[in-house]
Amino acid sequence: MIHKDRVDILAVGAHPDDVEIGMGGTIAKYRAQGKNIRLVHLTEAELSSNGTVESRQKEAKLACETLGVPKPVQLQFPDRQLLSCRQEAIEELVKLIRRFKPKLLFAPYHEDRHPDHGHCGELVKEAFFSAGIKKYLEGETEEAFRPSALYFYQINGLSAPDFLIDITEFRDTKYAALHCFKSQFFPRTGTVQTPLNSGFLENLQARERLLGEEAGISAAEGFFSEKPVLIRELLGD
Repeated sequence: MIHKDRVDILAVGAHPDDVEIGMGGTIAKYRAQGKNIRLVHLTEAELSSNGTVESRQKEAKLACETLGVPKPVQLQFPDRQLLSCRQEAIEELVKLIRRFKPKLLFAPYHEDRHPDHGHCGELVKEAFFSAGIKKYLEGETEEAFRPSALYFYQINGLSAPDFLIDITEFRDTKYAALHCFKSQFFPRTGTVQTPLNSGFLENLQARERLLGEEAGISAAEGFFSEKPVLIRELLGD
């Protein structure tokens, strides 16, 4: 029997826009192939210097529509205090993993200027493991389930990734989604200057071009894996 909520990819971020920054092109690419994808935001980013919770929610919904995925699952853990509710967050993530039964799980890479991104990745890693333990929350959630793999996407920084996804044909879709977050990336009267509205998108595009150049393509997103990535076919047909 096919589980009605089952997805191919479940991507978790600390804030609305994290997933879109790190792997928006990859999401657009696999949606074009008909894959089912859901996004999860742990916080509402209520401490962000610009915008409001309400405006950010509207932006996040529009970004998901642009990428062709359902509206994000919005949790309400406190911004900048993820570790203070560590166990509660892990349990909520376990419930979501068991509900959606994703083939692949994604989270932010730990090397990042923003501590919340690394904390989010740590919580997802814990949930990834615990979701597969039969007696963990037994009777409180659906049956134990562990995705095939956990990968980490890059938000800030220039760390050398373990593997790349070619997003050449999906850059426009990714940046259309990111442009939905007007409160974050575009300075307006009354806004505070932040790394996000000080050339961030231009730098992000440069990173993707640089990664792509290393692989002989126009643009790529980089990912990290704590386990070796198996290549099933080294030579194609």
